[in-house]
Amino acid sequence: MIELFKLGSVGVYLFGVTIGLGVLAGLWIMVREAKRKGIYSDKILDLVTYTIIAGIIGARLYYIIAFNFSYYLENPVEIFYIHQGGLSIQGALIGGTLIAFWFMRKNGMPFWKTADTFAPAIIIGQAIGRIGCDVFGIPMNRVYPWGIAVGGQILHPAQLYEVFLNLILFVYLWTRRGKTKYDGQLFIHYIIGFSIIRAIVEIFRSNPIVFGPFTIAHATSFVVILAALFVQRVISKKENLQKDSVANATVVVSIAEYGLIALIGILGTINYYTVH
Repeated sequence: MIELFKLGSVGVYLFGVTIGLGVLAGLWIMVREAKRKGIYSDKILDLVTYTIIAGIIGARLYYIIAFNFSYYLENPVEIFYIHQGGLSIQGALIGGTLIAFWFMRKNGMPFWKTADTFAPAIIIGQAIGRIGCDVFGIPMNRVYPWGIAVGGQILHPAQLYEVFLNLILFVYLWTRRGKTKYDGQLFIHYIIGFSIIRAIVEIFRSNPIVFGPFTIAHATSFVVILAALFVQRVISKKENLQKDSVANATVVVSIAEYGLIALIGILGTINYYTVH
C-alpha cells in the first residue's frame, strides 16, 4: 500500500485515508437521511460504530477464509496485519449487516426503515474508499488509454471501474429515496446492485476460481443476489406500503448534488493516476 507520511513511527496510508473520508461522507449522508425520515437518535451513531467495527472484522475474516486460508493457517500471526491489506468488501457487508440486525432488534429500531437510510451512505463510502485501493486488475489484452502501468505491464484500473459503478449506483439510490413502495426496498436494491457491480469488476481481477471462469467473489455475489431477491419477495408482501409516509415525501436532487458526485469521480481519477 502507498504510504503518504508517518506520524512518529506509524505510517499513514492512502487507502486508510480514503476509507476514512468514505466513512465521513457516508456518515453525513446517513444522518441527513435519518433526520428526513424522522428516525434520527443517538442510537443511530452507536449503530454506525458497531457496524463499522463488525464490517472490518467481517472483511478480514472473509478474506482469510475464502481467499487465502491455507496461508494464514500457516502464518496465524499475520491475521492481525490488516495494514498489509487483505480485506473483502463482501465480508464487510455480511459482518456489518448481521451486527446491525442484532443491534436494531436489541434496541427496538425499525430494521428495514433504518437500512434504507444506510443504503446510499454505504455505497458512497465504498466509492470514495476504493479510490485509494492498490489491488489492480489483470493485464489488458489490448492497450487502452486508461490502462495503468504496474511492474512493466499495462493493467486494468479495476479500482476505478468499481468507483464509477459505485457512483452510478449511488445516483440511482439517491434519486429513488422518494419512490420506494415498502421499507427495505432501497437497501435490497443496494445489495443486488453492488453484488452485480462486484461480479462485473471481478472479470478484470484475478482471484481463486470456483468453476470455469467464475471466482469466489462471483459465487458470493450470486448467493447474495438470490438471498436478496427472496427477502424482497417476503417483505414486499407485508403491509408496509409508504404512500403517505415521510420516507416517500417528494425528494428533489439538486444540480449541486449531481455536481458533487461528478467531482468525486473527477478528483478520484486524477488522484488515482497521479499517485500510481
